[in-house]
Amino acid sequence: MTRTRATAIGFIAVLLWALLALFTIGSAPVPPFLLNALTFTIGGTIGLIWVTATKGWPKLRSVPLRVYIFGTVGLFGYHALYFSALRLAPPAEASLIAYLWPLFIVLFSGLLPGERIGPLHIIGALVAFVGAALIVAPGAEGFSNSIGLALAGLCALTWSGYSVLSRKLGHMPTQTVAIFCVATAILSVPAHLALETTIWPEGMIGWTSVVALGLGPVGLAFYVWDLGVKAGDIQLLGVASYAAPLLSTLVLIVVGVAEASPTLILSAALIAGGAGLAALGSAVVQRRAQR
Repeated sequence: MTRTRATAIGFIAVLLWALLALFTIGSAPVPPFLLNALTFTIGGTIGLIWVTATKGWPKLRSVPLRVYIFGTVGLFGYHALYFSALRLAPPAEASLIAYLWPLFIVLFSGLLPGERIGPLHIIGALVAFVGAALIVAPGAEGFSNSIGLALAGLCALTWSGYSVLSRKLGHMPTQTVAIFCVATAILSVPAHLALETTIWPEGMIGWTSVVALGLGPVGLAFYVWDLGVKAGDIQLLGVASYAAPLLSTLVLIVVGVAEASPTLILSAALIAGGAGLAALGSAVVQRRAQR
């Protein structure tokens, strides 16, 4: 698989995550860890069917236990920290801090063997972050809960660390993500029983939203993201990930949940500009490497 194709496949995850907010709203009032258990069960089941269809079980048996622990900690840890942060701090504040993960991916990727980051990568990531902040931050009213914001920061570090370290596991089959999802679903059950009151989805919209989450943003997205970060342009994927909050807002506007504003146009320009700078930075780095 070429680097360009892997990058394009990885970006599918960003498009799917743009639907996360819409389907999460539709799944209300299901509590977070129960939603986690339901959706990751669906996402994991899809993966297990894929593993069976591709006869990938022998490959999975040869994967070291530490890899499964790493993947499970990445998926479960990210969502546990994210949900906890949004409970303890205002959502706008927590989301803004959590969305540092694409920037961290760009910065951390420079530590990987064979990867280089240039000034344009960093500038592009910062420009795109400003664009994302314009969308996420308007509801913030001062950073009021240090614990919640600290958890949001750990959330950003967890997902960026998971994504970058996945690159070092490039020889591991993407089918391992199915096991990560199943393990995450299993761990979410005791977390739900200990911390939440059971509330099931309401009506057709509720159940459809849960299934859609499991099929897309909490299912297929993790498989294509794994392919992207392992074989694609990880710096470009990191910056392009800032398109997720922008596209998510556009989706909410289309369905009538949010309203369009001049801020959205400015944000779109900044995110597109940041991604463009990162792409240019990748091209410059590649040309220098070929000399």
